[in-house]
Parts: sequence; structure tokens; C-alpha cells
Amino acid sequence: MRILLVHNFYQQPGGEDQVFAAEHDLLVSRGHPVRRHVIHNDAINGMSKLTLAARTIHNPVAARDIAEIVAADAIEIVQFHTTVPLISPAAYRAARRAGAAVVQTLHNFRLLCPAATFLRDGRVCTDCLGQSPLPGALHACYRDSRLASATAAAMLIIQRRRGAYTRDVDRYIALTESGRRIFIQGGLPPDRIAVKPNFLDPDPGPGAGAGGYALFVGRLSPEKGIETLLRAAPKITAKMPLKIAGDGPLADAVRAAASSNPKIQWLGRQPPDRIAALMADAAVLLFPSIWFEGLPRTIIEAFAAGTPVVASDLGAMSTLITPDHTGELFVPGDPDALAAAALSIPDRPSMRAAARARYLRLYTPAANHEALMAIYQHALAHRAAHAG
Repeated sequence: MRILLVHNFYQQPGGEDQVFAAEHDLLVSRGHPVRRHVIHNDAINGMSKLTLAARTIHNPVAARDIAEIVAADAIEIVQFHTTVPLISPAAYRAARRAGAAVVQTLHNFRLLCPAATFLRDGRVCTDCLGQSPLPGALHACYRDSRLASATAAAMLIIQRRRGAYTRDVDRYIALTESGRRIFIQGGLPPDRIAVKPNFLDPDPGPGAGAGGYALFVGRLSPEKGIETLLRAAPKITAKMPLKIAGDGPLADAVRAAASSNPKIQWLGRQPPDRIAALMADAAVLLFPSIWFEGLPRTIIEAFAAGTPVVASDLGAMSTLITPDHTGELFVPGDPDALAAAALSIPDRPSMRAAARARYLRLYTPAANHEALMAIYQHALAHRAAHAG
């Protein structure tokens, strides 16, 4: 199967970039002829705001380049990861007209929300879900910029009218079942949305939780629920230590909490091998996020280590965590509920085996390749039935 992977890299590396690289390596390792077409946001430097806005909404140059690759290499599948801001949805139709089936991975909620997060003023906001994206522009939801938000909203309005999302994509990949439901509510065709999570490779192997501590790993920012975590910390640390790995705008608050409570340890940003070791020794991973999330890599890392997860009962977390089996869910933003759930985990050691089994069933390279091949076959069948 001849495959073209398309991705717009951000200036600050993120999870979408990691998934793009991992899926490329997975496909190559399984013997598929794979070509990459990437654009980096460094190209924005020196570009006028008007030019950037125009290319975000509709970029004929990127579309032409992709069509030429499809035709020259007889590409059968074009899988798009991120198209914002320099590729644009115009590339979908160009790829199909050149003869390929089109697959779009839904890493975030950009097709439904100008900010891509359904988060405004520190709270979940669904004003644009299934509606016009104009509220996102009015509230400057994307980068706190009215121009950037208006550009994102204009892209959605124009491309929806052109049928880019309903006609030009043969198969969508949602990362979780909760994400799939949100995209259906937002107007994407239900019969074209498959669920395929990301995967973790290499397998770190199971840990024993010997450290006996609670662990948070992630960006220290409001949407990650740091305020909830810090309010819950006194009750948690009365029974077990708390380690916090990460950095971000709320680092000062975490530093202050660690200074006043010797059972809180702030580790700062850590490399992947150190994160794996922390996961293996943790009794529980705490994930108090207050937005829907896509598919948090840290939860997969915890499952791979056999570490149960306590997470907000919201969005992706609601379908990733099975209460009383692989972890517990708590009311988002409730520090008392977070502390109670965290302290209940060490009394149920069977959760470690259940979390590890969840990883082996869903989040290995082999499971991911099998799911991806099925998605590609469905995309090819749809393309054949709806050519033109």
C-alpha cells in the first residue's frame, strides 16, 4: 500500500509531532512504501498576517504540491495529521482528484472549535459545537487573538460550505470513543469516523509501584487542572508523597507548594527515560485535566507500567479509565474527590494487572498497525464508491 503522510509541524514540538513520527516509523517497519510531506511553522517567520490568514483558509500551493506527489508516486492513501496553518483543507480535494483516498487523524477539535480545545476562560465551552464558529472569533479563543480566531473561524465556515469535511475525506480517525461522539455531534459523518488510539513504543515493561507515591506528569498550566491538584495535595500527602514532573506557566505555584510541604517534590521537566522510571514506581498517576483532551500520552505510559490512573470524569478520560478496574474517575475540579480517589488506589493492587492488560490489548504497535490497516481499507473502499 503506497502511503503519503502529511503534517504541519508546530514551532514548539508537541504530541501531534510525536504521533506523526511514530506512525511513520511503524508503517515503514511493516514494509509499506511511505513518503512524507511536511511543512514547518518556521516558514511563518517573515510572512505577513494577511498571507498567513489566506493560506490557513485555502492554500492552493500546498494542495498542488500534494496532488503532484500523489500522481507521481501513484499514492493510494494520503493520511493527514495536522493541516493548520500552512496546508489547509484544500489539500483533501487535491489528493482525491489525483487518485488517492484521504484519511484525517483528529488529534484535536480544530474542525469544530477555533481554539481546538473547547476551553474558554478556564472552563469547558461548547458554544461552537454543532453551531457556527463565530463565538470563537468573538471571544478571541485562539491565541487570545481576534485576527487568529477570525481566521480559524473563517476556515471552518468556508471549508464546511465547500464540503471539505463531508465530501473530501474518506475516513476520519478519532483517538477515543468520547472524541468520536463529539465529532459526530459537530457534524462529521458517523459512518466515516473510526476510533484508533495512539500507541507506545518501546514497551517500558510493567513496574511494581514500589515508590508508593502519587505522580503528576504534564504541562503546569490551568487546563491540566494544576489548581485542583494543589488544593488536593494536603490530603493526598497526609498518606503518600506527591511527585510533580513538568513545567509551564503555573510553575511558581507548584514551587511554592513544594517549598511549604516537604512531601511534595517538584521535579521539573524530565526526559522520557526518567518519566518511564517514575511511572513504574508510582502507586497512582493523577490526571486532573479540566478540558476534553485528545488522547493523553501519559495515561498510556501509566497503563504500560501497570500504574492505575485517577482522572477527571470528562472527555477522553471518561472512556479511557474503567472505575474500580484501571483506576478511578472524579468530579472535575473537585480537590476532595481527587484526594479520596487517589488514596483509595493503593488498597487495590489488582488494578496494576488490569492497567497493564489494557496497554497490551489496545496501545501496542501491533494493535495499532492492525487498526490502521482496517481504516485504510475502509478509506479505499469509500474512495472507489465515491470517485470524482
